[in-house]
Order: sequence, then structure tokens, then C-alpha cells
Amino acid sequence: MERAYAAGSVLRVTRTIRPLTEPDWPDVWPVIDAVCREGETYTYPVEISEADARAYWIERPPGATVVLEEDGVVLGTAKMGPNKPGNGAHVGTASFMVSDAARGRGVGRALGEHVIAWHREQGFRGIQFNAVVESNTAAVRLWQSLGFEIVGTVPGAFRSPTHGYTGLHVMYLPLAGS
Repeated sequence: MERAYAAGSVLRVTRTIRPLTEPDWPDVWPVIDAVCREGETYTYPVEISEADARAYWIERPPGATVVLEEDGVVLGTAKMGPNKPGNGAHVGTASFMVSDAARGRGVGRALGEHVIAWHREQGFRGIQFNAVVESNTAAVRLWQSLGFEIVGTVPGAFRSPTHGYTGLHVMYLPLAGS
């Protein structure tokens, strides 16, 4: 990725999405903690413990957890895998968190595109997001721009500190073979 600046100078920025490793956790935990404390986008406890966050966020195979880093700084993370076990394991799901400082810089889109490609490579027939907060309009627009559709909304299922009771969307993206 390159960013152009005045007077013709160019700043080269290296952005990488790769599997989360043990040494990444100290950089990932503050992102998760801040998103949870904000209380606007996830049904997680706003004061989630680091141990609980770690246990929830780090996916075991056949799932995966990744980080997006730019010039060695973790800007976001995503986890992905089957939405349900057994006879529902052919449909995937994913969750995303982006650092506050990186919002609006394409981190969510890059992670979303990565997650879609990963699910295709793994042979999933679709991706289902179970709980996209209706008032999180940036995320709803992003997922719709990547081909997801709102297939249902549970009214008032999320209690937003800012918006009060708002809906949770179920969103779905069919993949090849659906």
C-alpha cells in the first residue's frame, strides 16, 4: 500500500494480515478491551476479563484468528470458523475488532475481504453474522458492500449505551455452491 503526499513524496506502508501468534496478544487485548468497554458493537460484557476475552477470541481449528498489522502495529483482528457444529458446520461466521485509532482506514474492509476468501478456500457454503448491531451503521454498510444481506432483525435485542434498545441483524453472504 502506498500513500501519496504533497510535493510528490510517497510513503510506503506495509499492511499484512496473518495468523495471530502468542506474542500478538498484548497488542490485541487492548483493542478487544476498548471495543467491549465502549459497549456499542458487541454483546460481550463491557468489563470482560482478559482471560475471558482470550478464551473467546482465539479460535481453535478448524477456525482461525488473524491480525492486521501496518508497519508492525496491530490495527485490528478477526476470528472465523464454523457458525455451528455438526450439520450446521458448512456455514461460517466471523467477528471483527478494529482499534479506535484505525477506524475509517479500511482495516475492517481488508479483514472482511480476508475472511470471505478464507471461508471460500475452506469450502464453506455461506457466512452468517448472528448479531450485527443495527445502530452500528458503518459495519452494516461495510458488510452490505461486501455482499451480505440482512435476512432478519431481532428488535430491541441489543442495549446500546448511546441508542438505547436497538435491533440485532442476522446477515448472510452465500458463497459458491450455495
